[in-house]
Amino acid sequence: MAVVAEPIGIEVADTNGREPERWRACGVDEGARLRSWSEILAATHLRFDVRASSRTPTRFEGAVARRTVGDLMLVDCASSPFHGRRGPDLIDPRSDGGPEDVLGFQFVSRGVELVREGARELALRAGDVVLWDGLEPTEIEIHEAFCKRTLLFPRSRVLAVCPRLGERGALPPLAGSPSARLLVRYMHALAQELPRMDEAATVAAANAALELLRAAVEPALPSDRAATRGALRAEIGRYIRGHLQDPSLGPASIAAAYAISVRTLHALFEDAEVSVSALIRGERLARCLEDLRRPEGGSVTEIAFRWGFSDAAHFSRVFKREFGLTPSQVRHTAVAGAAPTSPVRST
Repeated sequence: MAVVAEPIGIEVADTNGREPERWRACGVDEGARLRSWSEILAATHLRFDVRASSRTPTRFEGAVARRTVGDLMLVDCASSPFHGRRGPDLIDPRSDGGPEDVLGFQFVSRGVELVREGARELALRAGDVVLWDGLEPTEIEIHEAFCKRTLLFPRSRVLAVCPRLGERGALPPLAGSPSARLLVRYMHALAQELPRMDEAATVAAANAALELLRAAVEPALPSDRAATRGALRAEIGRYIRGHLQDPSLGPASIAAAYAISVRTLHALFEDAEVSVSALIRGERLARCLEDLRRPEGGSVTEIAFRWGFSDAAHFSRVFKREFGLTPSQVRHTAVAGAAPTSPVRST
């Protein structure tokens, strides 16, 4: 194992695969090192006003290692004691949907961290887990040199599978949740295996982490009619993703699986961002794009049929309309071993 920061104990796997990005606080004096740490937190977590506390040592130490898991971030962080504040002045109101519009699932492996987020106050110790909101004013104080591992989820991804979470004022506690403990173990496994995983595997791993978070959060949420509709749409979305390879997948088969009429199914999605048919098409196109980028993915026709398209010409038309490139252009780039082509999804 290669040690990122020996004084405070972050460890990351040193393999022939992709290495994590790493940061370490630097500077000739305490002020410079704390300013450096503030910049690191802004780059890897959220923006904080960082200052020394009565417990901050003469030589402050801080280090971060970050791995990309699909559209999630797995971040290891360790530091000496310090005080951090994230007030409204540091929360960009334009960040809705931006890099700070995240929910963090955090596991503390060492030390003590006091957190004041909105109306709640927490004292986090080794073994504790917490879900935090990147758009909430927050104050933290590290009492003992600490080490934590955090999965950063885009808020939109979490609310897509757990819409009721967006309707409550405070995040639910996760202490005692078996699914939360399982997600902690899953994070540790990801940190070890990620260097050897290809792009498609990391996308699948991100989806699995999202499902584990949903399982941890949902039991603590209240239910009402709007939330029930959102939860059913999320469940249907999971059903669609699990049956994309079935060419007969469509509104009729989905309605039959959920014992509702096709009309009721369409009504369920009338206030959603996309119709059920568009959701199916979008998920199929996304899976096709992943396989087209894999050198061993197969021919364009094989990929189209694999993910439920029954007409290769129709697939090529809808793919180009969605991404601005033909499937053959993406495929040829992958087979030639060139830098991956980057289609731009239409809006």
